[in-house]
Amino acid sequence: MDLFANDLSFHGQLHDISSFRDAFGRLMAMREVSQRYGRDLSCSRSLLSSNATREITMQQAFQRFPEAQRRSALGWMTRSGPFWDDVRRSGPDDWLESQGEVVTESAVGEAAYCNLHGLACGLISVTPSNWDFSPVVVMWRREDGGLEDRYVEVENWWDVVALEEQLRHASPPLQSWSDVERAATNRFAGLTFANDCFKPLGGLPFAKAASDRILVLLDILNEFVRAFDENGSRTREGHRIYQAYFTGSNALFSDSSDTEKREFHDQLTFPHPRTAGRSLFCTRHGKIRHMTLRLHYSWSEKAGEPIYVVYVGPKITKR
Repeated sequence: MDLFANDLSFHGQLHDISSFRDAFGRLMAMREVSQRYGRDLSCSRSLLSSNATREITMQQAFQRFPEAQRRSALGWMTRSGPFWDDVRRSGPDDWLESQGEVVTESAVGEAAYCNLHGLACGLISVTPSNWDFSPVVVMWRREDGGLEDRYVEVENWWDVVALEEQLRHASPPLQSWSDVERAATNRFAGLTFANDCFKPLGGLPFAKAASDRILVLLDILNEFVRAFDENGSRTREGHRIYQAYFTGSNALFSDSSDTEKREFHDQLTFPHPRTAGRSLFCTRHGKIRHMTLRLHYSWSEKAGEPIYVVYVGPKITKR
């Protein structure tokens, strides 16, 4: 589970610098607990400009902190991060709401979007604030094609003891490509994985941003293969997934060009995961921009036909 600092929990509610310093100290204590259990607390690059009190921003407030506390806070928020908006999964056109307000550009919206796409995320909020409750219910509003809105509950913590109790019993974070392989094969029952499909990652350093994107892509494929009705026709949800992720210049999935298919025919041909002696020409792929990785798969696009995931690794069609 990833943890995001809830920027919306800084809304000018703190009356003075002393109150802000106490609240921010509790947030940093929760960050320390998160790190102790192998998890970073991600923040937004814009968090520093949030209101500390009604009159001043965080950046102004930190100038009145003791030096050690100021350095620690600014080091996290300006240099070390990590920053969830650097590897943002949701887009500006995704409409996310909570408590009657749009949260698309916030940690609340991003955490909700991640949970909806197979990545477990929680929130860390300051207290006192308007966000001292859990779970936080977020609606993903989808107006195209008459699709139903989707709701998700995001866990939220504002107490150090409660957070540590949760992390003590939580599954450990993914820390290797082997962890990613185990998580994928256990989680995505709708997909058929070749036994060696993750092997090309073996010689690469582990990168969390890339591993997260791999799981997002697999989650989309897992939902897509199930998006058929009893008559074998693609459902409205299936059409939405196709339009959102398989079309357009910024699509997460695409097909190789005709030139690539000719020049890399052998490299794009893989043993069939289920039938000995057969092969699959897998030119369709998901894109992982971090480290320039690709996820190749094969599918007939017919109801009941499996999606075969045959390769996850460095881009094959490099010239």
